[in-house]
Amino acid sequence: MSTVALAVTDGMLHFELSVAYEVFGAGPAGVADAWYDTVLCGPGAVQVGRFRLDPDHGLDRLPRADTVIVPGWADVDEDPPADLVDAVRAAHEAGARVASLCTGAFVLAAAGLLNGRRATTHWAHAGDLRARFPQVEVDPDVLYVDSGSVLTSAGKAAAMDLCLHLVRLDHGSSTSNAIARRLVVPPHRAGGQAQFVTTPVPARDNHPLAELLPWAIERLDHPLTVEDLARQARMSSRNLGRHFRSVTGTTPLQWLLTQRIRHAQELLEATDDSVDAIAAATGMGTATTLRRHFNRTVGVPPDTYRRTFRSRARPGPNDSRQHYA
Repeated sequence: MSTVALAVTDGMLHFELSVAYEVFGAGPAGVADAWYDTVLCGPGAVQVGRFRLDPDHGLDRLPRADTVIVPGWADVDEDPPADLVDAVRAAHEAGARVASLCTGAFVLAAAGLLNGRRATTHWAHAGDLRARFPQVEVDPDVLYVDSGSVLTSAGKAAAMDLCLHLVRLDHGSSTSNAIARRLVVPPHRAGGQAQFVTTPVPARDNHPLAELLPWAIERLDHPLTVEDLARQARMSSRNLGRHFRSVTGTTPLQWLLTQRIRHAQELLEATDDSVDAIAAATGMGTATTLRRHFNRTVGVPPDTYRRTFRSRARPGPNDSRQHYA
């Protein structure tokens, strides 16, 4: 029986902690005797969200665990507690498999466990993780990353994906599937967290592209070129590219592709249009082209995305084509 230690301290997120406990706390019928010995380890009574918890052991128990789970860390702007960071580092050095859920990646990064490794966290905090820990190869598009002895997951529900992945590694797919059925969740989700990311609008409306961007958004079904955009903006293509970099952070063509993909997402969610019709409406030409770019950008095919995000609501005249950057 292997030991799973859930490392907690003040400021941990209770959702991710609950997910880990639900998965590792009790096994399905037939494997209960070989299931994990799950323990809660902390520096003493801790505040996790709105709940007060009394851990089973101190943080010094972590180096004796086979697997250490670090739930999400609430205040990513602050350094995590040194005793937690030291204990997580010591556990890894002692041979433990260490996994973070959501922003728990900041604890692993502070411990140096992610240096030179590919890792992920909630997409909203991926930029912060990359800026604070430049030696970490941050991938904001995946649900989780398995680097062997170190694993990281994206936000919230992706914690479940990683925990089920660990069960699958230790006990096989049938056991992992049984846990998923008990929790009424899919045993494996297609794609990554890119499909959940919305594209922000520029924070200000007085930039040089303020009139051009909505003009282009209304003409996504047209085969727009950089020259078309430059002509409409009354500037050279070179000058246009410079302004696009400044305002949107990308090139004109990449921006256009992003808007086409986002509009395709809206149509898949809110209409019954065929993939061919959506390809035409978004300027992608053919269903084959749309599927190729959609799968590469979002991480799942259009049909899978539609099944996941299908809405009964229908868009109003001002509900779509609003993501400018």
